[in-house]
Amino acid sequence: MQYAQQPKQPGLSNLIKALIFDVDGTLAETEDAHRAAFNDTFPAFGLNWHWSRDLYRELLKTTGGKERMHAYAVHHLGIDPADIPVIDIHKRKTVRYGELIAEGTVPLRPGIASLINDADARGVRLAVATTTNVPNVDALIRATMGVPARDVFEVIAAGDMVKAKKPAPDVYALALHGLDLRGKDCLALEDSRNGLLSAKAAGISCVVCPSAYTDCDDFTGAVAVVQSFENLDTITKANMLFVPA
Repeated sequence: MQYAQQPKQPGLSNLIKALIFDVDGTLAETEDAHRAAFNDTFPAFGLNWHWSRDLYRELLKTTGGKERMHAYAVHHLGIDPADIPVIDIHKRKTVRYGELIAEGTVPLRPGIASLINDADARGVRLAVATTTNVPNVDALIRATMGVPARDVFEVIAAGDMVKAKKPAPDVYALALHGLDLRGKDCLALEDSRNGLLSAKAAGISCVVCPSAYTDCDDFTGAVAVVQSFENLDTITKANMLFVPA
């Protein structure tokens, strides 16, 4: 899929001044690619770890890949994570994830490209607030839209840029700072409870569309829960759901 930039449409007023997107599970169903990248990387470090889909669903309750490995070592294996080269594993895993995404087998979720195009055409600003890192964001956008992520999103707030990851509000607060906007002027798009809690803690209304790994989460507090982003593929539709926090 290529990112098709549309001509701006002047004179259109919007309740929403900016959309702030989560990435993994929201822009695309990327979690299985992350899981595969982890599993492909572990043997290179002498680890016989293998994360199944059921196990990974549980591990995703911990946000951040490095933090996820730490939690797995402590809570599932009962070993000291200091004995695991977590940072080196994560660096190599990021490279492997980029290779898998570049194969083009992970498309944007239905409705996402249309919403991005419509927002851009109507002058609604676009940002990312994610627990993943910038290389992963760029790999996904290059593979799905054919351009660097910075060509699509004005602000990219990533997990490695903040002290605390979701459900803490830090990454959304960073996105708001980059946009120089208040939370009540923005709408967050998420797929998980941790993401919803993060957005709400930053004072941002949030619409949730559950992903394959989060369909059993509790989304109490979302302004809306949609089954597909095709129900939210224009700014007009987004404004109809928008209730400022």
